[in-house]
Amino acid sequence: MILKRAAFAKASAARAAAAVTLIVGATIVMTAGGQPANVLQARLKSLFPAATAFSPKGGEPSHFKAYAGPGTQNLLGYAFFTTEVSPLERGYGGPIVMLVGIDVKGLLTGVIVTEHHEPYGDFSIDRPAFAAQFRGKDVRDQFKLGTDIDAVSRATITMSSAVRAIRLSARRVARELIAPPKP
Repeated sequence: MILKRAAFAKASAARAAAAVTLIVGATIVMTAGGQPANVLQARLKSLFPAATAFSPKGGEPSHFKAYAGPGTQNLLGYAFFTTEVSPLERGYGGPIVMLVGIDVKGLLTGVIVTEHHEPYGDFSIDRPAFAAQFRGKDVRDQFKLGTDIDAVSRATITMSSAVRAIRLSARRVARELIAPPKP
């Protein structure tokens, strides 16, 4: 009986070690938002085409820094996941994960919808036109559906949530990381 318990304990320890190895390995291969490192780098580069380097994710609120030229002297802006900056914002089908870029002047460089479970997402937030309308917007803009953001009927909850998440998270990042303009 003691031998069976010892064998069972040894097998359980082996399974636990294998599980830990899988988790650690997956963590190393995957980065923020469960994305492979090369996919994340490509997305960051699309938000900041002139960037030559990106910092690891860190800080409060959680963000990446985009740099141009050698070293880290020329900061272009910040990229962040809306779900990490405004985690309580939900669409109809749950959180809408978006990667947003903002330059050092407070202008959005782009929006990339990376994950969602919205039933009407394919004709609302997945369309390239949705993300394109945010490029160049100032964080002080209204971000109001039907006014300065195009609305899509039958996707009101999805659109409202996505726009609100972008507005709230961009304003928080700007408030905490970007110096206000001098009068």
